[in-house]
Amino acid sequence: MSVVKKEYKRVTVKSLIEMKKNGEKISMLTAYDYSMAKIVDAANVDVILVGDSASNVMAGHETTLPITLDQMIYHASSVIKAVKRALVVVDIPFGYYQSDPKEALRSAIRIMKESGAHAVKLEGGKEVEASIKRILKAGIPVMGHLGLIPQSIYKFGTYTVRAREEEEAKKLISDAKLLEDIGCFGMVLEKIPADLTKTVSDSISIPTIGIGAGRHADGQVLVIHDLLGMTHEFNPRFLRRYMNLYEEMSSAISQYVTDVKTKDFPNEEEQY
Repeated sequence: MSVVKKEYKRVTVKSLIEMKKNGEKISMLTAYDYSMAKIVDAANVDVILVGDSASNVMAGHETTLPITLDQMIYHASSVIKAVKRALVVVDIPFGYYQSDPKEALRSAIRIMKESGAHAVKLEGGKEVEASIKRILKAGIPVMGHLGLIPQSIYKFGTYTVRAREEEEAKKLISDAKLLEDIGCFGMVLEKIPADLTKTVSDSISIPTIGIGAGRHADGQVLVIHDLLGMTHEFNPRFLRRYMNLYEEMSSAISQYVTDVKTKDFPNEEEQY
């Protein structure tokens, strides 16, 4: 049965819940700067995530842990200036919400006020319930994140698939229902078995966005640098590359160097 796609001039948290109800899949991509966000938004992506993955792809860190709140606000501010349609969600980085609900609220308020973002995202379930409640009470929309939670990579020790075992799967289902009950508008499910994604997605009314979580999620998210093939050394099973921009950019830049060295650039028509 075909799904009637509703046109959204501006995507909101209400829009995403409506999309799930109508069976329309949700598209989500990362962006960290004005130029990229402008392209992503113009392509009618529903949600732009200013992810703490900026720590990896923009700053070159091994994990997402080093990025600061100030840096996330900088990236989010750049993205917001370019966006006319998409919902912009910003990760609260590691260390700015886990230990103290009051600090979590202060972090969320700074993101919303200083960047103009539309919502924030936090990793974890029951263990961050108090922080999520405090943020929600202030009227700030919150997206959850369960499964593989990169900010806890040193706890897990690996980026392998999570919740294969029954006990962890039960906790994930319980956390998903908790996030719905306390008022989150949606959640990312990262690197979990596809059957578990279906169980979770079918059991809650808010949308699930999968990354390495199979086709049963209500939407999908990828890091834009991965989708475009800029991060050519990253090859997880779940990644579909739509371009090989690394090779194309390398070839173009090499040609530029050659043209400069051989005095081919600029030519007569490229000067005043």
